[in-house]
Amino acid sequence: MCGIVGYTGSEQAKGIILDGLKKLEYRGYDSAGIALQNKEGILVRKKQGKIADLEAFIKGERLVGTTGIGHTRWATHGVPSDLNAHPHTSSDGEIAVVHNGIVENYVELRNRLIEKNNIKFDTETDTEVIAKLIGVLHRQNGGNLEDAVYDAVKEMSGAYAIGVVSSNEKDKIVAYRKDAPLIAGVGNGCKFIASDIPALLKYVNDICLIENDEMVVCTPDEVKIYDSSRRPVKRDIMKVNWSIEDAEKGGYEHFMLKEIYEQPKAVEETLLRRIGDDGKIKLDGISLTAEDVKNFSKVYIVACGTAYHAGMLGKYVIEKMARIPVEIDVASEFRYRNPVVDEKTLFIAISQSGETLDTLAALREAKRCGARILSICNVVGSSVARESDDVFYTWAGPEIAVASTKAYTTQLVCMYLIGLYLADLMGTISKEYYDGIVRELMVMPAKITEALKRSNEIEELAKHLYNRTQVFFIGRGVDSAVALEGSLKLKEISYINSFAIAAGELKHGTIALMEPETIVIAIATQDYLFDKMYSNIVEVKARMAHVVSIAKEGNTKIEKESTETIYIPDCADEVTPILSVVPLQLFAYYVAKIKGEDIDKPRNLAKSVTVE
Repeated sequence: MCGIVGYTGSEQAKGIILDGLKKLEYRGYDSAGIALQNKEGILVRKKQGKIADLEAFIKGERLVGTTGIGHTRWATHGVPSDLNAHPHTSSDGEIAVVHNGIVENYVELRNRLIEKNNIKFDTETDTEVIAKLIGVLHRQNGGNLEDAVYDAVKEMSGAYAIGVVSSNEKDKIVAYRKDAPLIAGVGNGCKFIASDIPALLKYVNDICLIENDEMVVCTPDEVKIYDSSRRPVKRDIMKVNWSIEDAEKGGYEHFMLKEIYEQPKAVEETLLRRIGDDGKIKLDGISLTAEDVKNFSKVYIVACGTAYHAGMLGKYVIEKMARIPVEIDVASEFRYRNPVVDEKTLFIAISQSGETLDTLAALREAKRCGARILSICNVVGSSVARESDDVFYTWAGPEIAVASTKAYTTQLVCMYLIGLYLADLMGTISKEYYDGIVRELMVMPAKITEALKRSNEIEELAKHLYNRTQVFFIGRGVDSAVALEGSLKLKEISYINSFAIAAGELKHGTIALMEPETIVIAIATQDYLFDKMYSNIVEVKARMAHVVSIAKEGNTKIEKESTETIYIPDCADEVTPILSVVPLQLFAYYVAKIKGEDIDKPRNLAKSVTVE
């Protein structure tokens, strides 16, 4: 949530910072602003709305300065407005601050600054408190920006990343990370800070990952990193192996559509890196042994949103294949209910960004209790990845749209591979079953490509269903997890009131909501559950519901009770979620497009949720 960009070098900073902020729009925001350091002091310009609104606001102004910081804000404290937008400044205007995250004790700090220092505040934001606090400390310690920032963060509690510039220390940016993403970019004669890699790719491919509780000081010539005790830290430079083109739309109208169509390649990458020529799964870098696995009494899978839905599939796969008990939990609830976790627990954290605060906090709680941590993550070097014992990277490539698609399908693939790997170590499945599922997985890229060929059919469906106000998704077994994901996609980007339930629960209340022309999307891809699912479809059709069924090719029986039927390529029951989600992604996309919604940046949502 929010985005930070900072630049110091020999070029004019305004355009570079604005360009970087545009690459972070996917994170979600409601206002934007920049602060430039020049001979007149600190020049701040900010505006509610999109970056285009900020650009229009400053059009014609000659805003000079070769060092500066910028921000896209997603409101947490204080409504979206020009006044509440970042950057915020100290009382004397000598300090400017941008901030991603939340300062939990900002009210206490604010009251103290008012009472002891007679500071006046213009906004209700926690960020203005940071700026005013650093300003007071800056004056008290003789005008040293690094000292002021270091002293300030010692008083702040919460999860945040901040970037700070001072009019008194030219060509310098000081930044600090506490449980929110932050990187530094290293160029020849220029340096950067940012919340994420895409902001920098146009200019540099060399980055330094800033760890938790570290300060980074950037000047045009060097990047210095210090730990929480102000000791210098030596950090290797990481070379980013994907280009700016990978983070562009590539001719597609929206990032979401591009990423839906990138799923065959993403799934193939995730598979090929883990399955050898002999058909055996090789989880390189993951050091789980048969002895380790047999020592586990249970597995916890913890995640949020789309990743949680992938975890639901993981529970099914691991229990079915490896016969180990699995609990699945929403990360935001996990650490508040005193879960039973110990050294005999395998804790699997799933996060696309690797910076999801709730998931990261749950991971730390499990680690404190002695659990073995295995993370599934898409971003190399992210916080979740760095704090885990083992990391399973999805290799989905950059995912820009807020609504996750290819990250989800690759997370599903990871769960299958982990389930098979654990089962093989435990000796709970036959070689024939193991080889059969591996073969099914290896043809998934081609079958996803086939599923995508039905996009015109799904677009036509969306054209006559887009104006409905209520949609139900139902399924059984693994299809119930896919139903949840399909419902989430639709509500995320089209704002239609949709929800999903296990089909067997219809009769326990939900069927009372069925009215003529209510849309019911029925996912019926499990052969062994088909008769049960068919009965549920008959139930809702008898109430005059408009039934859209998702079924395997060849299953023509379902057409009798369906208003429309969308077919996916035939495959084993276990792996259908990789295919059945594709038409649901496309349906959500086309409904939102027809309604004219901002598909890549849906309202009130952010890509990387770094607040609780």
